[in-house]
Amino acid sequence: MPDTTATQQASLRITEIFHSLQGESTRVGLPTVFIRLTGCPLRCIWCDTEYAFSGGKSWPLQDVLATVASFECPVVCVTGGEPLAQKDCTALMTALCDASYDVSLETSGALDLAGVDRRVAKIMDIKPPGSGEAEKNLWSNLALLTPHDEIKFVLAGESDYAWAKQVLQQRKLSNLCPVLFSPVSDRLEPALLADWILRDRLPVRYQLQLHKLLWGTERGR
Repeated sequence: MPDTTATQQASLRITEIFHSLQGESTRVGLPTVFIRLTGCPLRCIWCDTEYAFSGGKSWPLQDVLATVASFECPVVCVTGGEPLAQKDCTALMTALCDASYDVSLETSGALDLAGVDRRVAKIMDIKPPGSGEAEKNLWSNLALLTPHDEIKFVLAGESDYAWAKQVLQQRKLSNLCPVLFSPVSDRLEPALLADWILRDRLPVRYQLQLHKLLWGTERGR
């Protein structure tokens, strides 16, 4: 039985809650409610959500659920920052699942996934050397992934690509769940990454950030 008292007492520090199209993962294009939690222990060189590192406001979990419900959208993405850096993130995701939302989690892969509700689709980054945070990858998380989860590599150049290809092959990642390769905006030519994937016959899905193509860096989109 869920601990309803703990759920009622849970609170989250949140940067923003908004309704948009999912721009990444195999859910790309789906209307989605995004809950962006504040704070992140990583400092990836190309981070595009530095505004979520600090600030935000404290929300009781019940207020978060009420705000999500107001959008009348069945798909919810919990993101950051790094959402798992907040202890009540797992309670939030479980409450969303209990309310029958289709829930995904966007996570850096640096924090333990063991407490994440199995109903949540985990979209987990593996940080390449170009990010400046490759040493933070928590490789034990791979054992916690299921076929409805996803692994994402964001790549800044050919050396990142070569590293990601080696990890993909050595750890047999495509046997675990879908794997996505994406270029860093303004650092790696999108067509070049596509050519490498095709040349090497990699079993991955190529992706661009749809929200940036549509709205650039506008927040809340």
